[in-house]
Amino acid sequence: MSYYFSKTLPIAFDDAVQRTVDALKAEGFGIITEIDVKQTFKQKINVDFRNYRILGACNPALAHEALQIEDKVGTMLPCNVVVQDVGQNRTEVAAIDPVASMQAIDNVDLKRAAEKVRGKLKQVIDRL
Repeated sequence: MSYYFSKTLPIAFDDAVQRTVDALKAEGFGIITEIDVKQTFKQKINVDFRNYRILGACNPALAHEALQIEDKVGTMLPCNVVVQDVGQNRTEVAAIDPVASMQAIDNVDLKRAAEKVRGKLKQVIDRL
């Protein structure tokens, strides 16, 4: 089982980031963290890196449901979505598969909740 699903878009990086944020919002996710890996690597370790952004996406209703089921699941939140430049004016968007990431937790109810999140994240990737 893969731990993510992805799509490569024939568009510039910044356009892909905006399109991804918009698609996440359409599925009820807000961006609660945003890490610019390229900028961070340059500032912290003086390394040049490709455009790479990690979006921490959270659907509050689904996060609440998951936390009601398993209070330590917060260690695995938010759902990360990666947007990265893969060259030649192409950008890949990849989202964590929450069902795969929750396999470590033996809880049937949590698996059902993760399947709801998976469906929404797949919708995000499909609409890009």
